[in-house]
Amino acid sequence: MIALSLAEIAEVVGGQTHDIPDPSVQVTGPVVRDSREVEPGSLFVAFVGEHVDGHDFANAVVEAGAVALLASRPVGVPAIVVDDVQSALGALARHVVRRLGATLVALTGSAGKTSTKDLIAQVLARKAPTVFTPGSLNNEIGLPLTALSATAETRFLVLEMGARGIGHIRYLADLTPPQIGLVLNVGTAHIGEFGGREQIAQAKGELVEALPSVEDGGVAVLNADDPLVRAMASRTKAKVILFGESGEADVRAENVRLTDSGQPAFSLHTPSGCSEVTMRLYGEHHVSNALAAAAVAHELGMSADEIATALSEAGSLSRWRMEVTERPDGVTIVNDAYNANPESMRAALRALAAMGKGRRTWAVLGKMAELGDEALAEHDAVGRLAVRLNVGKLVAVGGREASWLQLGAYNEGSWGEESVHVSDAQAAVDLLRSELRAGDVVLVKASRSVGLESVAQALVEAGTEGEVAAR
Repeated sequence: MIALSLAEIAEVVGGQTHDIPDPSVQVTGPVVRDSREVEPGSLFVAFVGEHVDGHDFANAVVEAGAVALLASRPVGVPAIVVDDVQSALGALARHVVRRLGATLVALTGSAGKTSTKDLIAQVLARKAPTVFTPGSLNNEIGLPLTALSATAETRFLVLEMGARGIGHIRYLADLTPPQIGLVLNVGTAHIGEFGGREQIAQAKGELVEALPSVEDGGVAVLNADDPLVRAMASRTKAKVILFGESGEADVRAENVRLTDSGQPAFSLHTPSGCSEVTMRLYGEHHVSNALAAAAVAHELGMSADEIATALSEAGSLSRWRMEVTERPDGVTIVNDAYNANPESMRAALRALAAMGKGRRTWAVLGKMAELGDEALAEHDAVGRLAVRLNVGKLVAVGGREASWLQLGAYNEGSWGEESVHVSDAQAAVDLLRSELRAGDVVLVKASRSVGLESVAQALVEAGTEGEVAAR
């Protein structure tokens, strides 16, 4: 964070100083909510959670070097006390962002936010110092903490914005007003909470409504291939840039293909030139993510060749998102278990089919959460798609929704041992340990609440132990 005195912070957040001998002392380290992340000069934000109260760590964080706490009650050590810690954190982030000399890029969408954010960050970092959201910390707490990690040297601040209802993105954009706003897609993720895709589009479009006008430098980057996103052009006063495979896109891909290992390659076309891209990531769905990143980078002055080189060398920065591990025995584990919705599930299955050409493939799938009335139809459709893509074996893990996956596969023609429904993650591990053979490719994917990353981890560890022999 840019250095601020405790007195300045107290004024910004409307708080009272307690047990602070010298209010001119500055916060020069990071603003953190996890006591394990405290460094000398930190400000520790004390949240009261369901199981843990940050105020209980007051003495420990000060001993570790924290200058003070941002707290909701006095704690006997230096603290700025406020009525609402979350609101105060947001106010501090808003203040700091306004003082930064950085260009703020914000993005949202139903699927691909984190992967795209990671790509944008890696591309822009080649041009200037860049700070970006770690993992998927894209809510009312994670976003301001990320913004506060920027320093005077930061030139690009890339923020992922999530939403679970109307008004959420408007709130986040007010905390950290973006100059460039990117909307990736409108899908079915959280459709059960929103009530429909039109409501999701309404919520996602709050980002482009928050942008400055063309005259003030605002830029809306929109997916030309998604009608609901493209229609958001009418909701903004900013300059509109389109990306996608459509011929009308300003930044587009042509000659899209997958390598033998399932990695996307394409010709990148921008208003200032063309260049070839071959990505290190897996799955054709990353083409759209890469085009979104390219559109942002081009708008910020990077050439087509610079962008193509950066995209071709970019890796995955966030765990459990098409994370590929090659075991010594030739088995490939694809851990995409961080989360799942119908769009990302289909994309992962297509990536598995591409990676598994000439090899035996396994799809270990679980529940897609928060689909509301669409849950049965969407799980059934994913099970059917696995069969259509000739996935060798579907392992549906868990309760009712998993049974719908398996039933979809059965109804599509998977009648023998090509699909199976198991009760839990351990049952899936036991099955795979007994049946995997050298050269197999295994995709593991479900919503975060299912916890299927444990299956992927167990299979990776089994390979290092030499448990599976060639059959």
